[in-house]
Amino acid sequence: MKENEDFLQEEEMAEGPSEIQEAPEEAVSRLKSELEAKAKEAEENYNRYLRSVADLDNYRKRSEKEKQDAISFANECLISEILPVVDNFERALSHANGEENLESLRQGVKLTIDQMLAVLKKNGLQEIKSVGERFDPAIHHAITEEESGEPGTVVKEFQRGYTLKGRLLRPAMVAVSKAPAIH
Repeated sequence: MKENEDFLQEEEMAEGPSEIQEAPEEAVSRLKSELEAKAKEAEENYNRYLRSVADLDNYRKRSEKEKQDAISFANECLISEILPVVDNFERALSHANGEENLESLRQGVKLTIDQMLAVLKKNGLQEIKSVGERFDPAIHHAITEEESGEPGTVVKEFQRGYTLKGRLLRPAMVAVSKAPAIH
């Protein structure tokens, strides 16, 4: 045992003096300053968190307002393009009251309808072709059948159908041919 103690003492001397221990007052002072630094860092992180939450909430509110504005004014362009058509209808009515010439009234109304359809087509409206086409229940609404033409073919159109940007807006109301009844 004496040998082990001697060996440890020799080794400690060879390594040099061991680290000097910190005095308790110095340790407390150091720990207090570290604690203050960590508390300050935690407070800064909490303030950053609060700012981030507020920024996110403001972003959400701003996005919602922009969405509502977009919905509210989505048709503004379409309506501004239709207003001249309304003006032309008003002119046609005032013209009809002043003259006896029905042909010019018909032409004016026809031109105004063409103008209206051009505006609607510009905004994605497409007319469904019906007469002479095969009956398609996805785009046609059959309201009657007639014994003329090839069975299953649209023979009359009572109301035009339309798609808006590829989606069915209104089916065409049509008459469909059926096989003649055998008497």
